[in-house]
Amino acid sequence: MKKIVSVRFKPNGKSYYFDPCDMDIKTGEYVIVTTARGTECGEVVQGIHEVADSNCNRDLKPVVRMADAVDVRRMKQNRADEEKAFQLCQERIEKHGLDMKLVEVEYNLDRSKILFYFTADGRVDFRELVKDLAGVFHTRIELRQIGVRDESKMLGGLGICGQPFCCSRFLKDFQPVSIKMAKEQNLSLNPSKISGCCGRLMCCLAYEQKTYEYLNGVLPMVGSTVRTPDGVGTVVEVSPVSATLRVRTGTDSLAPKTYKASQCQYISGGKRTPKAPDPYDDFSGMNPKPIPHPGFESEEDAE
Repeated sequence: MKKIVSVRFKPNGKSYYFDPCDMDIKTGEYVIVTTARGTECGEVVQGIHEVADSNCNRDLKPVVRMADAVDVRRMKQNRADEEKAFQLCQERIEKHGLDMKLVEVEYNLDRSKILFYFTADGRVDFRELVKDLAGVFHTRIELRQIGVRDESKMLGGLGICGQPFCCSRFLKDFQPVSIKMAKEQNLSLNPSKISGCCGRLMCCLAYEQKTYEYLNGVLPMVGSTVRTPDGVGTVVEVSPVSATLRVRTGTDSLAPKTYKASQCQYISGGKRTPKAPDPYDDFSGMNPKPIPHPGFESEEDAE
């Protein structure tokens, strides 16, 4: 176990681990640390605590010192100057006719370097722009191209759910999201309904994916044959969350009816091998062995 402190440099940014070096550091205080971008002033979001050696790097960078009032004032001044630098850089981009979109500007604490984050469809030759900016700011200039998901994280906004973006609110790392998740959850494949404001698939598709994989695994697939109170029929629709099945019984002309899973007995047809729940998931109270959905019975179980 190692003693560490968690520090972040932006209100919605990712937290990083640093070695407290026997200093009494508490949550909410500001510290001076050295990062790949230079000297930075960051806020402690979690005071001294212990984590397993496997969850952090072997060589943690140490906290240089506690930040004083001058450091905090300088950090706030840098944030104000970043807005002015943003406007000036935007004017220079238009002047040089570059096909790029400026997203954010960052000063490091000692103002020895200024970073400009931008998005672009392809590679951009910004050498002349760098020379122009260096002549204005008289410091080291770095332009860094980022993706559209990083842009949404930096800028923030409201999603189609009406809530602030997950990436700008609490997500620290982007997880892989695939169209398979939307299919597994029986969502509309209309891009406008499953894509976020960044134009990529919504991150929230991954939140309930493991739950759907488990529930879909213990319920019969569409096309399966089951026995219902009204006779044997074919499953035409499955609702994993409510544990209901739409079954067509008798002739094809009859409209399908909805039954609870507990009212049906599985006979044959498609049925996937269920994945055992992860003990760290929200539904960890279930038996870790593959079991039917609560109340669902198959003919094998009945025997």
